[in-house]
Amino acid sequence: MLIVDDDRPFREALAAAFARRGYEVRACANADEALALCATWVPERAVLDLRMPGPSGIELLKALKRIDPNTEVVLLTGYGSIPNAVEAVRAGAANYLTKPAEPDEVEAAFRGEARPLRDEDPQETPSLDRASWEHIQRVLTDCNGNISEAARRLGLHRRTLQRKLQKIPARR
Repeated sequence: MLIVDDDRPFREALAAAFARRGYEVRACANADEALALCATWVPERAVLDLRMPGPSGIELLKALKRIDPNTEVVLLTGYGSIPNAVEAVRAGAANYLTKPAEPDEVEAAFRGEARPLRDEDPQETPSLDRASWEHIQRVLTDCNGNISEAARRLGLHRRTLQRKLQKIPARR
């Protein structure tokens, strides 16, 4: 199992948990390290962070699928949104989880038994705050995490966007 996350404590804890479960685990801090590793070792499963310095988890997912289309991938993110989940699944992810995710949840995601992205009724209309948060996340993803470019596209000052991104997303 390959684990790629720029959050060192989380990456190491998840790697240790899966090693205790009997998995052969390799952990990397970013997509470039992971791709260098995959030149000599191809994982059966990968757990990738969506947002990392350098290439994103989606870009890494696509690269892993080019190396071996049978690699199962679960994407993790602290910025959960429906558009990000759809993009991840379209790119070939087996599943998509919001952080924090426990090892049991990750294993369940590989089996297709993941918890829902949001605990609200999917037919319920999202609040204006929630819709705004999801739109900001979609634009930020389109800009590959470049806050200055996303702010320009959204018609916001860069610092205003940074403040909005530091807030916890609205639940409804």
